[in-house]
Amino acid sequence: MSLLALIGTLITLVAALGYLNHRFIGLPDATGIAAIGLAASLLMGVFGQGTQLLAAAQELFGDVDFASLLLHGILGMLLFAGGLHASVAAIAREKWLVLILSTVGVLVSTVAVGFGFYAVTWVVGMPLPLLHCLVFGALISPTDPIAVLGVLRKVGVPASLEARITGESLFNDGMGVVLFLTLLGIAVGGAVPTLGDLGLLLVREMLGGAVFGIGVGLLGLYMIRTANSDAIATLVSLAMATGGYAAAEALGVSAPIAVVFMGLLVGGRGESPRVAEHSSQRRLFTTWEVIDELLNLMLFGLIGLEIITLQTSASGLLLSVLAIPVVLLARYVSVVLPVMAAPRLREWGRGVSFVMTWGGLRGGVSIALALSLASTLPDSHVLIAATYGVVIFSILVQGLTLRRVISRALPAALLAHREAQAEENAAPDPSPGQADPSDAGQAAISASNRS
Repeated sequence: MSLLALIGTLITLVAALGYLNHRFIGLPDATGIAAIGLAASLLMGVFGQGTQLLAAAQELFGDVDFASLLLHGILGMLLFAGGLHASVAAIAREKWLVLILSTVGVLVSTVAVGFGFYAVTWVVGMPLPLLHCLVFGALISPTDPIAVLGVLRKVGVPASLEARITGESLFNDGMGVVLFLTLLGIAVGGAVPTLGDLGLLLVREMLGGAVFGIGVGLLGLYMIRTANSDAIATLVSLAMATGGYAAAEALGVSAPIAVVFMGLLVGGRGESPRVAEHSSQRRLFTTWEVIDELLNLMLFGLIGLEIITLQTSASGLLLSVLAIPVVLLARYVSVVLPVMAAPRLREWGRGVSFVMTWGGLRGGVSIALALSLASTLPDSHVLIAATYGVVIFSILVQGLTLRRVISRALPAALLAHREAQAEENAAPDPSPGQADPSDAGQAAISASNRS
């Protein structure tokens, strides 16, 4: 099948799934597309055995290199859009919390998932090497910015809490990828790196990605503001999200972190169309909202449909189900431990820790990393099945119930946030000396946790 035919077929399938969901089911677009795609794949796998239709579908999706398409393709654009629309001021206020969660939190979660999953494999009679379980921990621990941002925009949470979850999801990929590649290298027989080597690798990847992203972001911002052309501004932003991502990969620095900084810089001085300083900058928000939405729908559709290529056994399916509580418990530990260690973080309380746990969604990035193991580890099919189980649960259960979890865990904060939003929409633009409405949400979080 030609590249054009493959792309056209995939777009047609996702469009059909989207229409069916919008017309008859009514779930959020991305979640509904993933759910219908998953249901169609499972039904075809169960009732279509031996048919030409199943063989054709498996051949079609077998031609899609999901890992390469995401990790070396659309991820750069999705992360750029995430940075563009993120509140720079809110993330800056929570910078130390975000830093701890995106580094120490990922490390703690990787170890907890690895040992927990290792124990589960022994319980079900499918023991895996501990290193392979730690590789699974590394690929599943970073929260997926694509899934997280897509849900948070529709749920509506206090600004400070949104900044913590969003900031962590945007920046934890660097730590996760370094741990994944390091553990995978050891698992396939490579040399065990020293702590110094690992530290240098982290500095090069994360700090190097930040410096490169800031440099390209400043250059791109200057070009956008001086071009005086919406078309050229859009082209420059696309070049940053794609060419900048590829250049960061070639330089050996973290491409995800680099494009996040590019997006933050381009969007940071005009965080909404209402306050943007330049018309070209202002129109970029609308353009990238459309790009982000379309790519998200395609990605979630592929997540649901790609499962038709999954090869697993009954024991593998059981492991994929048991992996869900292991990952959730590890996520809770990785959130709570930094809170207990740092006095300033104890204001979060159990309610916010629980929301942070439930809101730590996994998505396409974890699946892409898992699929990259197919030709590397002999038991990769087990890890891929477990990853799919966690991601599907994350999208369909955690994503759809997050609003309800927030309303029960943080009722005062959610009420204050909604009231602040209503007042902000009704009031004129705040003056420089006026209080930030998000402060009400932050105060309510503390009050809710004390009660």
